[in-house]
Amino acid sequence: MVLVLVSIFLIRAAEQWAVVHQAMLLSNSYLCLGEDFFQRIKPSPAIKPKLFLWNATLATELGLTEALFDDEVARAQLFSGNELFPNSTPIALAYAGHQFGHFNPQLGDGRAHLLGEVKGCDLQLKGSGRTRFSRGGDGRCALGPAIREFIMSEAMHALGVPSSRALAVVTTGEQVIRDRPVPGAVVTRVASSHLRVGSFEYFYAQNKLEQLNKLCDFAIERHFPQLKVFEGPERYLAFLDGVFKAQVNLIVEWMRVGFIHGVMNTDNCSIAGETIDYGPCAMMNSYNPNTVYSSIDQNGRYSFGNQAGIAQWNMARLAECFLPLIDSDEKSAQQKAMPLLTEFAQHYHSQHTQMLAKKVGLRAADGEDEKLLNVLLASMRRHHLDYTQTFDQLSDSLLHEPHERVDEHIEPWYSQWRQRLDAEQRPLSEIAEEMRKHNPRLIPRNHHVEAVLQECIDSGSAQAAEPFLAVLRKPYELMANTPHYQDSPEDGDRYYQTFCGT
Repeated sequence: MVLVLVSIFLIRAAEQWAVVHQAMLLSNSYLCLGEDFFQRIKPSPAIKPKLFLWNATLATELGLTEALFDDEVARAQLFSGNELFPNSTPIALAYAGHQFGHFNPQLGDGRAHLLGEVKGCDLQLKGSGRTRFSRGGDGRCALGPAIREFIMSEAMHALGVPSSRALAVVTTGEQVIRDRPVPGAVVTRVASSHLRVGSFEYFYAQNKLEQLNKLCDFAIERHFPQLKVFEGPERYLAFLDGVFKAQVNLIVEWMRVGFIHGVMNTDNCSIAGETIDYGPCAMMNSYNPNTVYSSIDQNGRYSFGNQAGIAQWNMARLAECFLPLIDSDEKSAQQKAMPLLTEFAQHYHSQHTQMLAKKVGLRAADGEDEKLLNVLLASMRRHHLDYTQTFDQLSDSLLHEPHERVDEHIEPWYSQWRQRLDAEQRPLSEIAEEMRKHNPRLIPRNHHVEAVLQECIDSGSAQAAEPFLAVLRKPYELMANTPHYQDSPEDGDRYYQTFCGT
């Protein structure tokens, strides 16, 4: 009998390894950079990994085999780090960063392992154990923040905001200690890369210009291949320009949907222009540029309205890294780089204005239109109107009686707006259709996110997350369950706080 059981176990283990081996081949272009850029280190084993959340759509896009789809045990082994993909060389990336304006010369992946790349994207485990960058941390992730990253990144992707995505959440069977013991988990993050402003600061702070140049070439090859025609200083200036424009686009998209990142440190600023690190993030309810939810942002540095200015500040830190490469004379290098930073603010203002114009159905906005937009925002702020609901109502109002769909506090503005729309000389149904592309019907409301997280943790099941994810993945459509998640919180999130999770 014992021999039979052992045989069954060995057969099952062999079957699982076959599934893992056939799952997906990874490459790792980071390895060509050299040991200065990372630490080679395997994930720490999870005691009892169990698949909790799975992103089947993303898995298909990445080319995971059908055999893996059918085997939850194999997926749990892979996405906890207990088993490795073929050709996977796990590494922890080195980087520095300005955290709330203060420079830390060495941060790095203290609880993450980059497994490799597939179809041009990084595959990274977060919460997978300690590395030499852990700085006394346990290298683990709690289940709550792992679920939050899965939900928020999927919602942002569906909203059309550039973002990393989550492929899986696996519980580890262990407790991690935060303010109390909580279930541990590993989240699998997919991003176009994990290069950050802090990646460049790391080598600039050590005056390692050769490595800085090497990293720039790597980033251009990966994200801006059209810039390979440039040489010398022009190459670095073109690279900065490309990163700056990607950041402008990202922040404008955050502002469009009311997203507040909460911790815009330079180590969380992707040069690819993607949203990464969903720690203390939140969504704005009532419109107020001063909105802050992060418990660690006590002075409002990363408030909703400050995000563009902070992005420009982060870009200035990136530009500083390249000054020695642009020109040996620091003053001359600054003169060459400064116009790009000036243009950053100009590009942002222009794109932000045009974004708001599209939210109210205008194809383009002139000076008078900008005044009209500012009057609307001022009224929304004064009367504490919900950001998402207001633009949702405006979109619907063109197809219904106005007074049925619009808050009474903006009725005076509404009449001026309708007069302005007449100048568009387009059918209202066409304008409404265009507005809907820029105005979601729902967002991942903070109170619903928290309720889903708590229910998942209490029940030990992802069942509560599934209906929420179903509507979040179609935020511009009106589905049967959509109204259940559209409401704003009764207290306006007045006392709501988010936390880092580390």
